[in-house]
Amino acid sequence: MKLTFIGADHEVTGSCHLLEACGLNVLVDCGMEQGVNKFENAELPISYADVDYVLATHSHIDHVGMLPFIYAKGFRGQVLATRATTDLCEIMLKDCAHIQESEAEWKNRKAKRAGRQEEPPLYTMNDAEGVLEQFVPCDYGHTIRLAEGFEVRFTDVGHLLGSASIEIWMTEGGCSKKIVFSGDIGNEKKPLIRSPQYIFQADYVVMESTYGGRFHKSSGDHVEEFARIIDETLAIGGNVVIPAFAVGRTQEVLNYIRVIKERGLVKSRPDFEVYLDSPMAVEATAVFKENRMDCYNEETRALVKKGISPLSFPGLRLSVTSNDSIAINFDTKPKVIISAAGMCDAGRIRHHLKHNLWRPESTILFAGYQAVGTLGRSIIDGREEVKLFGEPIEVRARIEKIEGISGHADEAGLLKWVGSFMSDLQQVFVVHGDDEVCDQFAATVKDTFGIEAMAPYSGTSYDLEKGCFITVSRGIPIRRDTSEKTKKAAGVFARLLAAGDRLRKVIMHNEGGANKDLAKFADQIHSLCDKWDR
Repeated sequence: MKLTFIGADHEVTGSCHLLEACGLNVLVDCGMEQGVNKFENAELPISYADVDYVLATHSHIDHVGMLPFIYAKGFRGQVLATRATTDLCEIMLKDCAHIQESEAEWKNRKAKRAGRQEEPPLYTMNDAEGVLEQFVPCDYGHTIRLAEGFEVRFTDVGHLLGSASIEIWMTEGGCSKKIVFSGDIGNEKKPLIRSPQYIFQADYVVMESTYGGRFHKSSGDHVEEFARIIDETLAIGGNVVIPAFAVGRTQEVLNYIRVIKERGLVKSRPDFEVYLDSPMAVEATAVFKENRMDCYNEETRALVKKGISPLSFPGLRLSVTSNDSIAINFDTKPKVIISAAGMCDAGRIRHHLKHNLWRPESTILFAGYQAVGTLGRSIIDGREEVKLFGEPIEVRARIEKIEGISGHADEAGLLKWVGSFMSDLQQVFVVHGDDEVCDQFAATVKDTFGIEAMAPYSGTSYDLEKGCFITVSRGIPIRRDTSEKTKKAAGVFARLLAAGDRLRKVIMHNEGGANKDLAKFADQIHSLCDKWDR
C-alpha cells in the first residue's frame, strides 16, 4: 500500500496523488497547474497506460484538467466521478481543449513568422472527447468495489455541484487500512448545494489547505445586499454588471436574483431583465438543473418538489451566440448582466466592462475573489482608468464587492472537517495550499488535535501498511534555463526587477502624501503597465 504525492504539494493547483494497492494503480485527481508554480512536480513513477483508475473529486480544471493529456499518452482506464462532476467535465474539458488548441495555433503563427519550430497543443479536442468516454458516473454514498480488497465511496463535500471527498478501503496481506482524500472542502450553508458531509473514521487523511490561516468575512444577508445595489442602480438608469465564474458562482447569483424577484425587493423596476451572457455558464446552469436532488440542500429540494426552479425566473435571458452578446449593449433599458470570466481577464465580460465602466449610473458588482494582478482586482483597488481592446476606458461606474461569498471553507471550516474524525488518525497529509500555508496549517492541525500532520513535497512516498515514509522530497524549485542567451536575457531582466524594487520604495516613500498626487502617481503606473502588459 503505497501513496505517492505528485501535484498540488506546497502549491494550490495541479492536484494529483498516486495510490498503489491491491494490484491497482489509482490516481486521485489529475489536475492542471495554473498560475505561478514554485516547485517541480515529480514524474509519475509508472506509465500512464498502467493507470487503472482515476478518481475525480470535482470538475475544476486544477483537479481534472490533465485527464485528456494522460489519455493522449496511453491511459485507457476508467475515470470514476459523481454524476454531476461527470456532466460538468463534459463542459470543462472540452472548453479547456479548445483553449489549448487556440493558444497553440496563436503561438505557432508567431513561431512560423520568427522561423522557430512549431509546437503541438498540450492536448486536443479528440483527446478530451476520448477521455470523456472513460467516465463512469457514481452516486454519493454507494460503496464501489474496484478489485479484491479495494473499495471506494464518494461523500458530498459541499464545494461545488458534484464535489466529493473520497473514502478508500484497502485490504492486502491481512492488513486493512482506510484513507480519505478531502477534495476541496466547501463552505457551510451555501445556497443551492449541501454543506460538507463529515466523515468519522480513517487511518490516513489527505486534505487541502487553500484557505488555511484565513477566515471569511460575512457582510450579512447577501440577498438584501444584491437587491439594494440592483435597485439603486436601475433607479438611475444604469446597468448592473456582475463578473462571475461560469460554474458555481453564476448559479448562486441566479438563485439570489430569483429570491429578490420572488420577494419583490427591487421597487424601481420590479420586472427588470437579467442577461446570462456566457455559453459555458448556460451549459453549466442546465447541468445544475438536471442534477437536483442528490446535490441540492433541503431548502432547494423543497423548492423543486413544489415545481419551482431555483435557477429560473421571469426576465431571465440566455445569451449564447456572439450576436446575442452584442445585442445586449444596444439595448438601452437598465438591466443586470452576468458574464464570465469571473476575474475579468478574458471572456465576454470585458465587452460589458467596456460599455459600462465609463458610465457613472452603472455598477460593477463583484461577487467573488479577485486575484492580485487581475483586471478585476485592479478595479476593486480603485484604478481610475483601464485599457480594454486597446482603448483606454475611464472608470466612472460605481464599484461594489459583496464579501463572504466563497466556495472554499476557511481555516475554521477546515479544522471542523478534520476534527470530525472520531478514530485515531495515524497521519494527516496537508496539500493544495501555498508553500508556507501548507506547513503552517499542518502545525495547526497537530497543535489543535494532537494528530501527526505534515505537508509533503512532490515526490514524497509513504508506506500506508507500515506507517512510514519511503522517500521524503524536500521540494525542487523550478529550474531555469542557463544557456548564454538566457543568462544575458536574465541579466537584463534583473535590471527590470531592480527597477521594480526601486519603484516600490518610491511608492512607500510617498505614503501619506496628498490624495490628488497619489491618484496621479497611480494613474501613471497603470498607464505604464498598460503599455507593457502584452
